[in-house]
Amino acid sequence: MIYLAIKWVHVLSSTILFGTGIGSAFYLLSATLGRDARTVARLSKLVVLADWLFTAPTAILQPLTGFLLLQIAGLSMRAPWLAWSVALYVFAIACWLPVVWIQIRLAKEARACAMVGASLSQRYWRLMTAWTVLGALAFVAFLGIFWLMVAKTL
Repeated sequence: MIYLAIKWVHVLSSTILFGTGIGSAFYLLSATLGRDARTVARLSKLVVLADWLFTAPTAILQPLTGFLLLQIAGLSMRAPWLAWSVALYVFAIACWLPVVWIQIRLAKEARACAMVGASLSQRYWRLMTAWTVLGALAFVAFLGIFWLMVAKTL
């Protein structure tokens, strides 16, 4: 029964992690493409909040519950599908960490532009490009992880 409970937490937290990422990316990108600094300033603040409330806790839960599942099931970290899953997860989190910093900068930059009634700055667009690239890389990594977790094979 404990295995099933941990697995449920693992699957639920992966869903929240992935879903929050997709939702945040969609809304911030949509707001940015609308080019209204006031809208971007309001929304980017919410994206940062969502990362702290949902993404950060689930990003921590994933490896913890995954490790517990391995221990209970007696699986080896040497299984190729599992080793690749862990490597992709480390890569995705390595992309996400700078994204959090970038989101905070995007929010501040959009707020500064909105306060003076200006368009989104060149600095904002440079940061948004980096945010988009890192987010896309993390997205692809998570797709790979989901495949490996379901198929348990390469």
